[in-house]
Amino acid sequence: MIERWSPSAPHTVSRVAGPPGAALSSAGVAAFGAGSKGVGGGARGGAGRRARVEAGLAELERWLADQVRKGLAAASESEWQHLARRLVDAQAPGVAAMVGGLAEARSAADWPERLLAQIAMLHLLAAGHRGLDELPDELAQTVRTRVGYLVTREKVLAGPAVRDLWHVLGRRDETHDRLVARRVWLLGRSTGRAALVLSFAPVGLPLDDSLVTGELLDASLAFYPGASPLRALVATRHDEPSSVTGIERIERLQGPEQGRRVSAPVPPGGSVSVALDTVAKALAGDPWTDSWPLVLAGALPTAGTLAGLPLHPGLATPWRLIALSGGRPLTVAAEWTPRGLVPLTAWDEQGLAVIL
Repeated sequence: MIERWSPSAPHTVSRVAGPPGAALSSAGVAAFGAGSKGVGGGARGGAGRRARVEAGLAELERWLADQVRKGLAAASESEWQHLARRLVDAQAPGVAAMVGGLAEARSAADWPERLLAQIAMLHLLAAGHRGLDELPDELAQTVRTRVGYLVTREKVLAGPAVRDLWHVLGRRDETHDRLVARRVWLLGRSTGRAALVLSFAPVGLPLDDSLVTGELLDASLAFYPGASPLRALVATRHDEPSSVTGIERIERLQGPEQGRRVSAPVPPGGSVSVALDTVAKALAGDPWTDSWPLVLAGALPTAGTLAGLPLHPGLATPWRLIALSGGRPLTVAAEWTPRGLVPLTAWDEQGLAVIL
């Protein structure tokens, strides 16, 4: 099992995780409903909450050791559900969501590998929280976030902001219980920084549609703290996208974006080696990372790969992307996950963004 890691050590990108969107269930939706402790630990009941979390994680570590000792084939889904409820009671909703994801891993064809990998990541998170006071500040905040401690919106907006022209690479909506989560991926044109803007709404109510795929947005983003900061809030919009791009204003989209073609500037892309290096650096800072945006230049799609990198096995054959390519390389924005890429948007020869 994994006990600790070094942010300076080389990392591979062969982690095993769930389907696209698994990251939201732990780092996004769980944090949305997390408790009241902030970064510094001085919020209401901070010491009491930490004691409850530590007790819950100690129970988790004993349970994980039992699973490995008895064998994963003997694991009971009802036990996982019971443990997840106990972790919610211990105010560790992020960990509870990860435990809840074990059932999904168990149903996969390659379940032994996936289940053992997720158990290892749970053990690493529990060990990280146990040694929280010994960790560098940014890494400690990453652990808190993954466990489920809340960082308030006000605290994020009070921190430093990064101004850039941000390409809106794509978005995706996912439903978790009765909550719909929308995640929008952005890439800074000058800084090269990736960003994820999350919004939530109960099923049936409208989501935030202020970020439209293909836009180039002059804005300052405030990032949530962590060793590999990704989630961000739009702190300030400095201009409307039309005056930034010099092209026609992209029509506000009604309904699903998928299949639409919009005029949009092509974001700067990189090679496969650059993309893998980007993911490796993200994992070095936050080993629980299971989603990261990439832009691949000169990418040739096939039925199961993009630029030679595997697509997520849960996806249907990307016929729209293959037809758009016509055997020619494209610039493609995709979401990296440990199980493969999820294409978001591609740019054709006319400079039109095709939302996949």
